[in-house]
Amino acid sequence: MAARQQIVIIGGGYAGCLAANRLTRKAPQAAITLVNPRPMFVERVRLHQLLAGTGAPETPLTAMVPDSVDVAVASATAIEDGRVRLDDGRTVDFDHLIYADGGAAQAPEGALAVGAVDQARTARRRLAGLGAGATVMVVGGGATGIETAAEIAAARPDLTVVLRSDGEVGATLSARARRRIDRELGRLGVRIERGRYDGPDTADGADLVLWAIATEVSDLARRSGLAVDQAGRLQVGADLVSVTDPRILGAGDGAAVPGQRLSCQTALPQGAHAADNLARRLAGAAPAPYSMGYTAQNHSLGRRSGVIQLTRRDDTARRVWFGRRSAAVVKEQVCRAAKTAASTGRYVWLPGPR
Repeated sequence: MAARQQIVIIGGGYAGCLAANRLTRKAPQAAITLVNPRPMFVERVRLHQLLAGTGAPETPLTAMVPDSVDVAVASATAIEDGRVRLDDGRTVDFDHLIYADGGAAQAPEGALAVGAVDQARTARRRLAGLGAGATVMVVGGGATGIETAAEIAAARPDLTVVLRSDGEVGATLSARARRRIDRELGRLGVRIERGRYDGPDTADGADLVLWAIATEVSDLARRSGLAVDQAGRLQVGADLVSVTDPRILGAGDGAAVPGQRLSCQTALPQGAHAADNLARRLAGAAPAPYSMGYTAQNHSLGRRSGVIQLTRRDDTARRVWFGRRSAAVVKEQVCRAAKTAASTGRYVWLPGPR
């Protein structure tokens, strides 16, 4: 009898969990090990809720994947020739590997990164200790910054919340949707400022500064000698296979897939496609090219409002959007559906633009 194929998945986020669940069905003959530095799956789309004390985004990984998946709670320190080294001294051999080691949010001096779960917990404690009239500055005019500022302002109306952005707030939205965002933030008492944050000297006396710009990724691929792009993302071909090592496939924030932004909306289909291509390989078939189209950009504005911007498949904004309570309901459903997909491996998506 042939030995079981050993599959290692690095990263227990949306892409990694979905891939693990999908492979248990499509490649039941394989042995799967999921490597993650924490025993918890983190809904990164809810980290602003963790910070504001309005939600709990963590679920044990053992509740997200089947018992047949071996969960190794450790950080991968190096990917070698058919072997992954872990920071607890163990090594895990692999025949195939899915690299889903995604975002690694970092903040400049004097700020805490919303996108890093440990820093979000610290920010939650500091936020809880602020007295009435204190000022919280949120840096970043994208979705994370908008949602964080709104969530805090709605939960703590006794605080002054400032949203600072170097560019236009909600720049990827249509003009009418941006105006709605501005009105909703204003209704919550959020003050919008143009400018940069370059350290404590530029905090303008804020009692807490939150960094809501997430562009950094894990440097594991670079440290392991794999080909990466300028941002450190694993370079992959059209089939999500590493250009360095054909045994490795990339998915999620840490994979350099053209035209894809960092989000669970891209991590989920990439995790699914990487699993599908690996299953094809195990069955002796050739991998298929990856294609994915966007549908919307979803913003929560506290627990009772939001803005949903419909998009073309290339992620550019359409004229159609909607807001208020119905948008909040849709955003919540989207978040729940993303977690369900990660925990079941079942996911379908639109192909990309032609």
